[in-house]
Amino acid sequence: MLYIILLTYRQPLDVVERHLEDHRTFLAQHYRAGHFLLSGPQEPRLGGAILAQAPDRATLEGWLREDPFHAHGVADATVVAWQPTLRAPGIAAAIAPGAALANGTATR
Repeated sequence: MLYIILLTYRQPLDVVERHLEDHRTFLAQHYRAGHFLLSGPQEPRLGGAILAQAPDRATLEGWLREDPFHAHGVADATVVAWQPTLRAPGIAAAIAPGAALANGTATR
């Protein structure tokens, strides 16, 4: 299952910056494990977003509790479970195995 995680900062940016390196270490750990696919700041910089894959929501929420942003009260995480049904030709089927290849025509 894919998940969209929206992080919303609870603290001013100077506090966020103090924990950013530890947060990036957390992200790197999950990229190496194959859990996280994309991440980055929102624009304007009110938080961030992560695209993740996990076997279930409980597992993902366990990972997020390990994030230094969570541990230090820097950001709140909103988790959206997402099951893509269509994918662009350049997106690997392994990322969204249940998604059909979009061919540019409308579907019902």
